[in-house]
Amino acid sequence: MTIAARLVSTVTAPLDRASAEAPQVLHWPGRRLLVQRGDTEVVAVDLDVPSEGRAAEVRFLAPWPRRFGTVAVSPKLDTAVFAGVHAVRSVEANGATRWEVRHGCWSAGCSVTHHSFDEYADDEEHFYADGGSVAVSADGGLVWTHVLGPRGSDSGTEDGRERWMILDATDGRILGRVDTLTVASGSEHTPHPDPTQMGLSIGEGEEGSPVLWGRWDGQRLNVEQIGIERILLAVSPSGRYVLSVPLGQWSLSLHRVEDGSLLRELDAEDTVPAHPGSTGEDRVYWDYEAAFVDEDTVVAGTSECDARHGTARHWLVDARGMTLRGEIRYPFPVSGPARSAGDGTWYTVSGNGTSVHLWQLAEED
Repeated sequence: MTIAARLVSTVTAPLDRASAEAPQVLHWPGRRLLVQRGDTEVVAVDLDVPSEGRAAEVRFLAPWPRRFGTVAVSPKLDTAVFAGVHAVRSVEANGATRWEVRHGCWSAGCSVTHHSFDEYADDEEHFYADGGSVAVSADGGLVWTHVLGPRGSDSGTEDGRERWMILDATDGRILGRVDTLTVASGSEHTPHPDPTQMGLSIGEGEEGSPVLWGRWDGQRLNVEQIGIERILLAVSPSGRYVLSVPLGQWSLSLHRVEDGSLLRELDAEDTVPAHPGSTGEDRVYWDYEAAFVDEDTVVAGTSECDARHGTARHWLVDARGMTLRGEIRYPFPVSGPARSAGDGTWYTVSGNGTSVHLWQLAEED
Protein backbone atom coordinates (compact mmCIF):
# COMPACT_ATOMS: atom_id res chain seq x y z
CA MET A 1 0.00 0.00 0.00
CA THR A 2 1.19 3.53 -0.79
CA ILE A 3 0.12 6.79 0.84
CA ALA A 4 0.41 10.04 -1.11
CA ALA A 5 2.36 13.03 0.16
CA ARG A 6 1.51 16.57 -0.92
CA LEU A 7 4.19 19.22 -1.43
CA VAL A 8 3.39 22.18 0.81
CA SER A 9 6.27 24.41 -0.27
CA THR A 10 9.88 24.46 -1.43
CA VAL A 11 12.23 26.89 0.28
CA THR A 12 15.59 27.78 -1.24
CA ALA A 13 18.55 27.63 1.13
CA PRO A 14 19.81 31.17 1.79
CA LEU A 15 23.54 30.32 1.79
CA ASP A 16 25.86 28.82 -0.80
CA ARG A 17 26.07 25.09 -0.09
CA ALA A 18 29.79 25.13 -0.93
CA SER A 19 30.53 27.06 2.26
CA ALA A 20 27.57 26.16 4.46
CA GLU A 21 25.89 23.20 6.09
CA ALA A 22 22.67 21.80 4.70
CA PRO A 23 19.61 23.75 5.85
CA GLN A 24 17.43 22.39 8.64
CA VAL A 25 14.02 23.20 10.08
CA LEU A 26 13.66 24.00 13.78
CA HIS A 27 10.14 23.98 15.16
CA TRP A 28 8.21 24.67 18.32
CA PRO A 29 4.43 24.95 18.88
CA GLY A 30 3.20 27.51 16.32
CA ARG A 31 6.71 28.35 15.14
CA ARG A 32 8.92 27.06 12.28
CA LEU A 33 12.30 28.37 11.21
CA LEU A 34 14.61 27.30 8.41
CA VAL A 35 18.17 27.63 9.73
CA GLN A 36 21.43 27.34 7.81
CA ARG A 37 24.92 27.63 9.24
CA GLY A 38 27.83 29.04 7.28
CA ASP A 39 31.36 29.81 8.36
CA THR A 40 30.74 33.51 8.97
CA GLU A 41 27.00 33.69 9.63
CA VAL A 42 23.83 31.85 10.48
CA VAL A 43 20.64 32.64 8.60
CA ALA A 44 17.16 31.98 9.99
CA VAL A 45 14.09 32.21 7.74
CA ASP A 46 10.63 32.45 9.30
CA LEU A 47 8.56 29.85 7.45
CA ASP A 48 5.27 31.12 8.84
CA VAL A 49 5.58 34.80 7.90
CA PRO A 50 5.48 35.96 4.25
CA SER A 51 8.45 38.01 3.15
CA GLU A 52 6.14 40.83 2.02
CA GLY A 53 5.25 41.54 5.64
CA ARG A 54 7.97 42.09 8.22
CA ALA A 55 11.44 40.77 7.48
CA ALA A 56 11.25 36.99 7.26
CA GLU A 57 15.01 36.49 7.29
CA VAL A 58 17.46 37.24 10.11
CA ARG A 59 21.25 36.89 9.92
CA PHE A 60 23.59 36.36 12.88
CA LEU A 61 27.36 36.78 12.73
CA ALA A 62 29.13 33.55 13.72
CA PRO A 63 31.89 33.89 16.36
CA TRP A 64 33.83 30.93 14.89
CA PRO A 65 33.66 28.73 11.74
CA ARG A 66 31.10 25.94 11.53
CA ARG A 67 33.60 23.11 12.07
CA PHE A 68 34.12 24.34 15.64
CA GLY A 69 30.64 23.68 17.02
CA THR A 70 26.88 23.76 16.66
CA VAL A 71 24.20 26.42 16.85
CA ALA A 72 20.57 26.91 17.89
CA VAL A 73 18.31 29.85 17.08
CA SER A 74 15.73 31.20 19.52
CA PRO A 75 12.07 30.87 18.46
CA LYS A 76 11.84 34.61 19.11
CA LEU A 77 14.47 35.17 16.37
CA ASP A 78 16.32 37.54 18.68
CA THR A 79 19.45 35.46 19.28
CA ALA A 80 21.53 32.59 17.95
CA VAL A 81 23.33 30.52 20.58
CA PHE A 82 26.61 28.91 19.54
CA ALA A 83 28.06 25.86 21.32
CA GLY A 84 31.78 25.99 20.61
CA VAL A 85 35.00 24.28 21.63
CA HIS A 86 35.60 26.56 24.62
CA ALA A 87 32.39 28.51 25.23
CA VAL A 88 28.66 28.91 24.70
CA ARG A 89 27.88 32.32 23.24
CA SER A 90 24.60 34.12 22.60
CA VAL A 91 24.72 36.53 19.66
CA GLU A 92 22.10 39.12 18.73
CA ALA A 93 21.04 39.93 15.19
CA ASN A 94 23.02 43.18 15.24
CA GLY A 95 26.21 41.19 15.85
CA ALA A 96 26.53 42.04 19.54
CA THR A 97 27.41 39.34 22.05
CA ARG A 98 24.58 39.11 24.57
CA TRP A 99 26.52 36.80 26.89
CA GLU A 100 29.17 34.11 26.93
CA VAL A 101 29.73 31.16 29.28
CA ARG A 102 33.22 29.66 29.03
CA HIS A 103 33.84 26.01 29.82
CA GLY A 104 36.58 23.39 29.49
CA CYS A 105 38.13 22.85 26.08
CA TRP A 106 36.62 19.98 24.11
CA SER A 107 39.93 19.24 22.34
CA ALA A 108 41.42 16.03 23.73
CA GLY A 109 44.37 16.63 26.01
CA CYS A 110 43.93 20.42 26.14
CA SER A 111 43.68 21.69 29.72
CA VAL A 112 43.58 25.38 28.83
CA THR A 113 40.55 27.45 29.80
CA HIS A 114 40.50 29.56 26.66
CA HIS A 115 39.36 33.16 26.69
CA SER A 116 38.82 33.45 22.94
CA PHE A 117 38.61 31.41 19.75
CA ASP A 118 41.75 33.16 18.42
CA GLU A 119 43.86 31.17 20.89
CA TYR A 120 43.38 27.94 18.92
CA ALA A 121 42.03 29.08 15.53
CA ASP A 122 45.07 27.76 13.67
CA ASP A 123 45.82 24.74 15.84
CA GLU A 124 45.13 21.52 13.93
CA GLU A 125 44.62 19.60 17.17
CA HIS A 126 41.51 21.69 17.83
CA PHE A 127 40.14 21.14 14.31
CA TYR A 128 39.01 17.68 15.38
CA ALA A 129 37.76 18.47 18.87
CA ASP A 130 34.84 16.65 20.41
CA GLY A 131 31.86 18.81 21.25
CA GLY A 132 28.60 19.37 23.05
CA SER A 133 25.42 20.98 21.82
CA VAL A 134 22.81 23.59 22.63
CA ALA A 135 19.05 24.14 22.32
CA VAL A 136 16.63 26.94 23.15
CA SER A 137 13.37 26.16 24.94
CA ALA A 138 9.98 26.48 23.28
CA ASP A 139 9.27 29.82 24.97
CA GLY A 140 12.75 31.22 24.28
CA GLY A 141 13.45 31.71 27.98
CA LEU A 142 15.91 28.89 28.65
CA VAL A 143 19.09 27.63 27.00
CA TRP A 144 19.94 23.98 27.49
CA THR A 145 23.57 23.11 26.84
CA HIS A 146 25.92 20.14 27.18
CA VAL A 147 29.45 21.31 28.05
CA LEU A 148 32.77 20.10 29.41
CA GLY A 149 33.86 21.36 32.81
CA PRO A 150 37.19 23.18 33.10
CA ARG A 151 40.26 20.97 33.30
CA GLY A 152 42.86 23.59 34.26
CA SER A 153 44.32 23.92 37.76
CA ASP A 154 42.67 27.34 38.13
CA SER A 155 39.17 26.03 37.42
CA GLY A 156 38.04 25.67 41.01
CA THR A 157 35.97 22.67 39.95
CA GLU A 158 36.57 18.96 39.52
CA ASP A 159 38.51 18.31 36.35
CA GLY A 160 36.92 17.50 33.03
CA ARG A 161 33.41 16.43 33.99
CA GLU A 162 30.73 16.83 31.37
CA ARG A 163 27.69 18.78 32.48
CA TRP A 164 24.18 19.41 31.25
CA MET A 165 23.28 22.97 32.15
CA ILE A 166 20.27 25.27 31.98
CA LEU A 167 21.01 28.95 31.38
CA ASP A 168 18.85 32.04 31.50
CA ALA A 169 18.48 33.04 27.83
CA THR A 170 18.51 36.73 28.76
CA ASP A 171 21.83 36.98 30.59
CA GLY A 172 23.44 33.52 30.55
CA ARG A 173 23.11 32.91 34.29
CA ILE A 174 23.52 29.24 35.20
CA LEU A 175 20.21 28.16 36.69
CA GLY A 176 20.86 24.44 37.08
CA ARG A 177 23.35 21.73 36.17
CA VAL A 178 24.08 18.04 36.57
CA ASP A 179 27.07 15.85 35.77
CA THR A 180 26.22 13.58 32.84
CA LEU A 181 28.89 10.98 33.73
CA THR A 182 29.71 10.64 30.03
CA VAL A 183 32.73 10.88 27.73
CA ALA A 184 31.21 12.44 24.62
CA SER A 185 32.41 12.79 21.09
CA GLY A 186 29.25 14.78 20.36
CA SER A 187 25.66 15.30 21.45
CA GLU A 188 22.28 16.48 20.19
CA HIS A 189 19.26 17.99 21.93
CA THR A 190 15.65 17.00 21.20
CA PRO A 191 13.30 19.88 22.12
CA HIS A 192 9.98 19.36 23.89
CA PRO A 193 6.89 21.60 23.60
CA ASP A 194 7.14 22.18 27.36
CA PRO A 195 10.07 24.61 27.85
CA THR A 196 10.94 22.92 31.16
CA GLN A 197 11.69 19.57 29.48
CA MET A 198 14.39 18.48 27.03
CA GLY A 199 15.98 15.32 25.65
CA LEU A 200 19.71 14.80 25.11
CA SER A 201 21.45 12.08 23.07
CA ILE A 202 25.16 11.77 23.82
CA GLY A 203 27.45 9.92 21.43
CA GLU A 204 30.45 8.27 23.07
CA GLY A 205 31.90 6.58 20.01
CA GLU A 206 32.41 2.89 20.66
CA GLU A 207 31.50 3.37 24.32
CA GLY A 208 27.77 3.82 23.74
CA SER A 209 25.10 6.46 23.38
CA PRO A 210 23.14 7.28 26.53
CA VAL A 211 19.84 9.14 26.22
CA LEU A 212 18.98 11.56 29.01
CA TRP A 213 15.70 13.30 29.78
CA GLY A 214 15.79 16.56 31.74
CA ARG A 215 13.11 18.38 33.74
CA TRP A 216 13.52 21.83 35.25
CA ASP A 217 11.25 22.58 38.22
CA GLY A 218 12.44 26.15 38.62
CA GLN A 219 14.93 25.23 41.32
CA ARG A 220 16.65 22.06 40.23
CA LEU A 221 17.47 20.17 37.04
CA ASN A 222 16.29 16.57 37.40
CA VAL A 223 17.65 14.03 34.90
CA GLU A 224 16.83 10.41 34.19
CA GLN A 225 18.35 8.00 31.71
CA ILE A 226 15.92 6.40 29.25
CA GLY A 227 18.42 4.42 27.19
CA ILE A 228 22.09 3.50 27.07
CA GLU A 229 22.63 2.77 23.36
CA ARG A 230 19.92 4.83 21.68
CA ILE A 231 19.35 8.08 19.82
CA LEU A 232 16.28 10.28 20.22
CA LEU A 233 14.45 11.12 16.97
CA ALA A 234 11.35 13.19 17.69
CA VAL A 235 8.75 14.19 20.29
CA SER A 236 5.01 13.88 19.67
CA PRO A 237 2.96 17.12 19.36
CA SER A 238 1.47 16.65 22.85
CA GLY A 239 4.86 15.92 24.34
CA ARG A 240 3.65 12.64 25.82
CA TYR A 241 5.72 10.35 23.60
CA VAL A 242 9.18 10.20 22.08
CA LEU A 243 10.71 8.10 19.30
CA SER A 244 14.15 6.53 19.43
CA VAL A 245 16.28 3.99 17.59
CA PRO A 246 19.04 1.79 19.01
CA LEU A 247 22.52 2.35 17.61
CA GLY A 248 22.00 -0.70 15.39
CA GLN A 249 18.92 1.00 13.87
CA TRP A 250 16.97 -2.26 13.72
CA SER A 251 13.82 -1.06 15.53
CA LEU A 252 11.76 2.12 15.74
CA SER A 253 10.84 2.57 19.41
CA LEU A 254 8.06 4.51 21.13
CA HIS A 255 8.63 5.69 24.71
CA ARG A 256 6.38 7.38 27.23
CA VAL A 257 8.02 10.65 28.27
CA GLU A 258 6.51 10.60 31.76
CA ASP A 259 8.64 7.69 32.93
CA GLY A 260 10.83 6.88 29.91
CA SER A 261 9.31 3.42 29.57
CA LEU A 262 9.52 1.60 26.24
CA LEU A 263 5.97 1.03 25.01
CA ARG A 264 6.22 -0.54 21.56
CA GLU A 265 8.75 -1.26 18.82
CA LEU A 266 8.64 -1.78 15.06
CA ASP A 267 11.38 -3.99 13.66
CA ALA A 268 12.62 -2.96 10.21
CA GLU A 269 13.74 -6.33 8.87
CA ASP A 270 10.47 -8.03 9.80
CA THR A 271 8.16 -5.35 8.34
CA VAL A 272 9.90 -3.26 5.65
CA PRO A 273 10.25 -4.94 2.23
CA ALA A 274 13.66 -5.05 0.62
CA HIS A 275 14.45 -2.23 -1.81
CA PRO A 276 13.48 -3.11 -5.41
CA GLY A 277 17.10 -2.67 -6.42
CA SER A 278 18.42 -4.91 -3.67
CA THR A 279 19.66 -8.45 -4.13
CA GLY A 280 17.81 -9.36 -0.96
CA GLU A 281 20.99 -9.90 1.04
CA ASP A 282 21.29 -6.39 2.50
CA ARG A 283 19.93 -5.57 5.95
CA VAL A 284 17.00 -3.13 6.10
CA TYR A 285 17.21 -0.60 8.93
CA TRP A 286 15.70 2.70 10.05
CA ASP A 287 17.24 6.15 9.62
CA TYR A 288 18.51 8.25 12.52
CA GLU A 289 15.69 10.73 11.77
CA ALA A 290 11.88 10.51 11.86
CA ALA A 291 8.87 12.80 12.21
CA PHE A 292 5.56 12.82 14.05
CA VAL A 293 2.86 14.00 11.65
CA ASP A 294 0.34 13.97 14.47
CA GLU A 295 0.02 12.22 17.82
CA ASP A 296 -0.72 8.84 16.23
CA THR A 297 1.19 9.03 12.94
CA VAL A 298 4.90 8.86 12.19
CA VAL A 299 6.91 9.19 8.97
CA ALA A 300 10.13 7.18 9.21
CA GLY A 301 12.68 6.43 6.52
CA THR A 302 15.10 3.76 5.41
CA SER A 303 17.04 6.16 3.18
CA GLU A 304 20.46 5.29 4.59
CA CYS A 305 20.26 1.61 3.70
CA ASP A 306 18.36 2.41 0.47
CA ALA A 307 21.09 4.75 -0.80
CA ARG A 308 23.19 2.05 -2.43
CA HIS A 309 20.20 0.85 -4.47
CA GLY A 310 18.58 4.09 -5.63
CA THR A 311 15.64 6.20 -4.43
CA ALA A 312 15.14 6.80 -0.72
CA ARG A 313 12.01 5.29 0.80
CA HIS A 314 9.85 6.67 3.61
CA TRP A 315 7.12 4.86 5.50
CA LEU A 316 3.92 5.79 7.31
CA VAL A 317 3.73 4.21 10.76
CA ASP A 318 0.69 3.99 13.06
CA ALA A 319 2.16 4.95 16.43
CA ARG A 320 -0.79 3.53 18.39
CA GLY A 321 0.24 -0.03 17.60
CA MET A 322 3.62 0.65 15.96
CA THR A 323 2.47 -0.95 12.73
CA LEU A 324 3.50 -0.18 9.16
CA ARG A 325 0.68 1.38 7.13
CA GLY A 326 2.55 1.68 3.84
CA GLU A 327 5.13 3.50 1.75
CA ILE A 328 4.96 7.27 1.21
CA ARG A 329 4.44 8.16 -2.47
CA TYR A 330 6.03 11.48 -3.47
CA PRO A 331 5.37 13.43 -6.69
CA PHE A 332 9.13 13.30 -7.38
CA PRO A 333 12.05 11.32 -5.87
CA VAL A 334 13.34 12.60 -2.54
CA SER A 335 16.69 12.10 -0.86
CA GLY A 336 17.75 11.55 2.72
CA PRO A 337 15.62 10.98 5.79
CA ALA A 338 12.24 12.44 6.76
CA ARG A 339 12.63 15.08 9.46
CA SER A 340 10.04 16.72 11.69
CA ALA A 341 8.80 20.20 10.74
CA GLY A 342 5.84 20.51 13.13
CA ASP A 343 2.25 21.49 12.46
CA GLY A 344 1.43 18.24 10.66
CA THR A 345 4.37 18.49 8.25
CA TRP A 346 7.76 16.94 7.69
CA TYR A 347 10.65 17.96 5.47
CA THR A 348 13.32 16.58 3.18
CA VAL A 349 16.47 18.26 1.89
CA SER A 350 17.22 18.17 -1.83
CA GLY A 351 20.10 15.96 -2.90
CA ASN A 352 22.37 18.93 -3.58
CA GLY A 353 21.44 20.60 -0.29
CA THR A 354 20.17 23.79 -1.91
CA SER A 355 16.49 23.59 -0.92
CA VAL A 356 14.05 22.20 1.63
CA HIS A 357 10.76 20.53 0.69
CA LEU A 358 7.90 20.69 3.21
CA TRP A 359 5.36 17.85 3.00
CA GLN A 360 2.04 16.79 4.46
CA LEU A 361 -0.21 13.81 3.88
CA ALA A 362 -2.48 14.25 0.87
CA GLU A 363 -6.19 14.17 1.55
CA GLU A 364 -7.75 10.84 0.72
CA ASP A 365 -10.25 10.75 -2.13
